[in-house]
Amino acid sequence: MLPPSFFLRDAASVARDLLGACFRSRVDGTEVSGVVVEVEAYIGPEDPASHAAARIGRTERNRSMFGPPGRAYVFRSYGMHWCLNVVTGPEGFPAAVLIRALDPLSGIEVMRRRRKGKEPLASGPGRVAEALGVTGALDGHPLQVPPLELLRGWQVPEDRVAVSGRVGIRQAAHWPLRFFLRDHPAVSRGPAPGLPSP
Repeated sequence: MLPPSFFLRDAASVARDLLGACFRSRVDGTEVSGVVVEVEAYIGPEDPASHAAARIGRTERNRSMFGPPGRAYVFRSYGMHWCLNVVTGPEGFPAAVLIRALDPLSGIEVMRRRRKGKEPLASGPGRVAEALGVTGALDGHPLQVPPLELLRGWQVPEDRVAVSGRVGIRQAAHWPLRFFLRDHPAVSRGPAPGLPSP
């Protein structure tokens, strides 16, 4: 398991180091897992794209973002898709890392069933949550215990890591807070590395 100190850092640092980590889900008694290959950081109240930006403050929807670190923040996107985030930083400071893509590792047939046979299985945040069986019931769940755990995984060398602006947001889209494995097929579409979002 990743120790509590891993999450007690700024969201951008945690985001980069989550590449290569492994999510293991035992939702509904079936085990699936996948390696993190793409993430986005939302760095706190000064981040205008964050669900907990200063203009919004603490709400019922974003309460899990305020900690403790190392927990899941799960939200509904456009009323359609659940999205999985990892809470970072000190308790009371709202920051999190959105899990944008996984490389499926085990339980692939279960993922296919959850995704109703649609490919890719876990490329894009809505697909990640669906493949893992994550719903709002896991909002605030500590990621050190079943049914959703975050394991250390593999070290990713710097030359494999690409950085770009964030995807699908209007404000601060050009901030270099999206980290992903260069040329990995599971990475979702987004702006080119080192360039601002369109």
